[in-house]
Amino acid sequence: MPNRYQIAFVASFVGTLLLLIALTEFVKAKLHAAGIYVSDLILLGLDKKPREHVDPAAGDMLDFTNGPFAQLVTLALALATTALIYVKFGRGKRKPVLDPQVWKEFPLKEKIVVSPNTAIYRFALPHPDDILGLPIGQHVSVSAEINGKDIMRSYTPTSSDDDRGHFDLLVKAYEKGNVSRYISLLKIGDKIRVKGPKGQFRYSPTLARELGMIAGGTGITPMLQIIRAALKNPLDRTKISLIYANVNPEDILLKMELDELAAKHSHRFRVWNGGVGFVSKEHIEKHMPATDKDIKILMCGPPPMITAMKKHLAELNYPAPRTVSKLEDQVRQRVFSAQPC
Repeated sequence: MPNRYQIAFVASFVGTLLLLIALTEFVKAKLHAAGIYVSDLILLGLDKKPREHVDPAAGDMLDFTNGPFAQLVTLALALATTALIYVKFGRGKRKPVLDPQVWKEFPLKEKIVVSPNTAIYRFALPHPDDILGLPIGQHVSVSAEINGKDIMRSYTPTSSDDDRGHFDLLVKAYEKGNVSRYISLLKIGDKIRVKGPKGQFRYSPTLARELGMIAGGTGITPMLQIIRAALKNPLDRTKISLIYANVNPEDILLKMELDELAAKHSHRFRVWNGGVGFVSKEHIEKHMPATDKDIKILMCGPPPMITAMKKHLAELNYPAPRTVSKLEDQVRQRVFSAQPC
């Protein structure tokens, strides 16, 4: 439904048009009463031919340039133009749905299976044109009541504000997980509670000359959010290198999409996602950008992986990440235990 500002815009446009038509007819009637015609004013200085009288009953052709018919055509064209302007420019982006201070509920509308224990859960926003309002690089908090207790976990949607009317969460269900298992058992129409945006990091095209990413498991979600945003922006020149490994080859999530992005944007995006097990120091040295003031290394994965990566990076002379990372840090880490980053 259009809001009050859009209705006011259409009403003012149509009102002004009708006023101009009425004023034009009033001035034209006054000029005709005085024996003055607009065409005579336009042709001022030229030889004037006597005006022929046309008997309306004598012809079958309609006069498309004068009288009520011309006014109706003008009004119809004006209304069509107004509708086009409204559709093209008047709708704009709706106010973001997220509120960092208020928990909001969203129903599950679709479940897309990615692997035996992982799926993309698509949640509906209140209106088809709504946007979540999550800056690239940030995440949301998801809350669930489990055994009488409110349990909260952080998730990074893989969708963006270009996806109107819904947002997507890539969730791997862990047997002993709390919120991840809760989400995996949701039925269509069931709701989750969400609050955000959260986080200190916000991606922009000028953040770094090159990004190096190391992801494990569902730690791919914050990486994919940034990768998608960077590669679809024609003004973004950031180069991105991704190392993504997992315990089993079949657990390497979204491999097909990552490979397609790497093939399409080979000059900007490189991915190594065929590895199984821990990422080695040699992998980092080969696939990550060398330490420099205008590069950043992003990591997301379980604690053992992050601990090992920090050791490898230190041996390669990268600065150590802080426990709570800041935007200006060259190396940033996000750790998860039994839930996604």
